[in-house]
Formats: sequence, structure tokens, C-alpha cells
Amino acid sequence: MNTGRVHSWDLSTGVDGPGTRFALFLSGCPLRCLYCANPDTWYMRDGQELTVDAVMAEIEKYRTFIAAAGGGVTITGGEPLLQPLFTAEVFRRCKELGLHTALDTSGFLGSRATDELLADTSLVLLDIKAFDIAAYRSLTGAGLAPTLTFANRLSRLGVPVRIRYVLVPGRTDDEAAIDGLAAFIAGLGNVECVDVLPFHKLGAAKYEALDIPFPLRDTPTPSPDLMDRVRGQFRDHGVHAF
Repeated sequence: MNTGRVHSWDLSTGVDGPGTRFALFLSGCPLRCLYCANPDTWYMRDGQELTVDAVMAEIEKYRTFIAAAGGGVTITGGEPLLQPLFTAEVFRRCKELGLHTALDTSGFLGSRATDELLADTSLVLLDIKAFDIAAYRSLTGAGLAPTLTFANRLSRLGVPVRIRYVLVPGRTDDEAAIDGLAAFIAGLGNVECVDVLPFHKLGAAKYEALDIPFPLRDTPTPSPDLMDRVRGQFRDHGVHAF
């Protein structure tokens, strides 16, 4: 029986895809992003082992409501593609129910997503953490190339994508790198928009509870002017940015 390690689930509006979403948070992530707001999802061992049937029973409770609200089911984490078989089965079952599905991923493990999984994915929320190779590795501890490869594959398959870009002053605000990313996105053809998200410290309490240091504790949040500049750079390349 197909099981997965699940951290939690919640209902959300506006941040995990269109409409009201049933957001399923899976445990385990290969990245260690310096601004991660959910360090409690890093390890699969910390999740609860659940069957697909158990998850679908929870989704079924909210099915009518989320469908009426123009929403659906989002699998996030952690990193859903660390558990690709479980993610694929939940999405397949959701599509059978006529529910919109969204995959929230860094794309680092994009090669684990089968074409069948992506065929059952209505929308990919793709986090591109940085566009400069050195900055990406410094920020995440991993390489950028797998994410860009996955983005190109999604373009070829015609899977709708929304890009998420977290703006961290001094780390992801380089003008040349953002122009490069904007040009890359403009060339894909399947990107609906870019959500430029301001770095925040809302997860700091989780680090304290886990007794681990929050690496960006002294990093400021971006100013409104910086947010406007970066959104403007994307728009200058013909990319919708919010």
C-alpha cells in the first residue's frame, strides 16, 4: 500500500495556488535554504506515515467547499518530489475527483517527476531561489542546474507554471542576475506569472524551538522600493510579476 511521510495539512487562500486550497505538507527536503520558514519539515523521520487512502479521506471532507471556492489540492513541504510515488498517487486520485492540483517544488528533484505525475498536475509552483550559480549554492547548499532543467521540461510539456522568487536583500537582489532570470522565464512560454515574495522572519520561532540558529536573523526584510524595482525588472521582460 502506498504510504508517505506527512507533516501536516491545512486550508489556505492565495498562497498555495488559486482559490481555497487543501495544502498537504510532506516531510523531507534535500535543500537547506537559509530563509526556510519550515525547518520542522526537513526530515522525513519527523512526519507521520499515512496511506493515500487516509489522505484522500481528509481531502474528501473539504472537496465540495474547495471546489466551490475555485480551489484544489496543493502538495508542498518540505519537498514533494522526495516522495514522488506518493505525490503521484494523491494527484491521480484528486484528478479523478475533478480537483485542481498544484505541485509546490524547488525543482531540484524534478527528474523524479514522471510524465504521468505531471499530466495529473494542473499547476506547478516552481521556486527558483536565485539565478546566479554561486548565490544559489550559498543560499540552498545545492546546485541550480536541475531546477532550470526541470523548468525547460515543464515548458516542453506545456504544464502551467507560476514562479516564486524570494527577495532577500544582499543575496537575491543582484540586478544582473534578476535580468538573467527574467529573460530565462520569458523564453519558456508556459509561465503565468512571477510572485516576488519578500523575505521574512516568521519562521524564527521554529528555529528557536528546534534549538538551531536562524542564519538570516540579522538580514533586513526588503524595502518597498526594492520590491518595486525587482518586479519592474521582470515586467520589463514581458513577464507578469506581483
